[in-house]
Amino acid sequence: MERFVIIGAGAAGISAARVLRDFRPDDIITVISTDEKVHSRCMLHKLLGRERTVDGINFVGTDFFEQNDIIHIACQTVKKIDTEAKTVYYGESYSVPYDKLLIATGSGFFIPPIPHFREAPNVFGFRDLSDALKIDEAFAKGKRVFIVGSGLVGLDAASALCHRGAEVTIAEMAPRVMPLQTDDYAASVYQKVFEDHGCKFLLGIGASGAVVDGEGNITEVILSDGGHVPCDFIIMAAGVRPRIQLALDSGIAAERAIQVDDHLRTSAPDVYAAGDCTGLSGVWPDAMEQGKVAARNMAGVDEAYPKPYPFKNTSNFFGVSMLSAGRMDLTDGAEILVHKTPKEYKKAIVTNGKLTGYLSLGDISNNGLYLYLIKNGIDVSGKLDRLFRLTFADFYGINEKNGEFAYKV
Repeated sequence: MERFVIIGAGAAGISAARVLRDFRPDDIITVISTDEKVHSRCMLHKLLGRERTVDGINFVGTDFFEQNDIIHIACQTVKKIDTEAKTVYYGESYSVPYDKLLIATGSGFFIPPIPHFREAPNVFGFRDLSDALKIDEAFAKGKRVFIVGSGLVGLDAASALCHRGAEVTIAEMAPRVMPLQTDDYAASVYQKVFEDHGCKFLLGIGASGAVVDGEGNITEVILSDGGHVPCDFIIMAAGVRPRIQLALDSGIAAERAIQVDDHLRTSAPDVYAAGDCTGLSGVWPDAMEQGKVAARNMAGVDEAYPKPYPFKNTSNFFGVSMLSAGRMDLTDGAEILVHKTPKEYKKAIVTNGKLTGYLSLGDISNNGLYLYLIKNGIDVSGKLDRLFRLTFADFYGINEKNGEFAYKV
């Protein structure tokens, strides 16, 4: 009987636990998590906006561990992994042995070295259930919110708090909102819909300091242009970092992320890693797939992890949907194609005959082909005149010689 231990109960960790139980029905599986309950990071804004309960953002059901005979050690932080003794140490003085281990610690928010920001008790991230609960508690004491960063995390938090009547100010160093996912037009659409719901944007402006009260709470943010913005609390959404400290403390190779091979094995024997902590992708479906692949390898299946879709994100704010894939910022030497109607906006970036960036605003259904083209680097140079009307039939067909479905060269 083998002992499998998973550190982390997010997308990667839970997917791995489910697959391991399928492959190893009689072995011991233990999941250790810092949060009390399993939750979808993508649904935290629904909890913060009071649209769902804590149980309502549990993506596996409240009885998942009992139904799958999995030991769940909740509200505990793993302090160190002894890779020679194959033992995980957590809490004050607890430990659990393993035969195979998966690190799925995810990523955390980052606070830049702005005076008072790292020490102030009213500065929060928005990555985990515990973050959302702390923000909810802070909101009960004051409605003025200052958000640093207008990416997906920042806008998720802003939309949730807007629903509850907050006074939201969002500072973004870039000249437009969601700078990594949008272009100027798409950004303007999202900015307007947020402004219509009461948000204020400060674009091209960052935070450079703070005014604090006697308890160290930030009461005013000092802007890079010298302005002051009063606030009751702050949400940091300007960037995330893979959680690698546990790996570093345990002698497992990591730089900006935990280093893994194509089978998601780390530098330590019988230790695997999956999800955001690997730096392979910050997208929820990719983290789930990594967890599944890692679990199959832990169970004895020889399987390489396929290359994820690059920079894929979907969003829906106040009824406006958007899909962004590839790199929208790499346009030097590229052909840029745009399709715009009163109801939808599409933009494609083609570099050396290959689709490298794709944005769809409005109806984002039936866009799987464009993700496929980006991921596989398929040549589209002969189809640019109808790029936004392509289907899989344009690339695949029946081979006349053998009748098999094949790629059209």
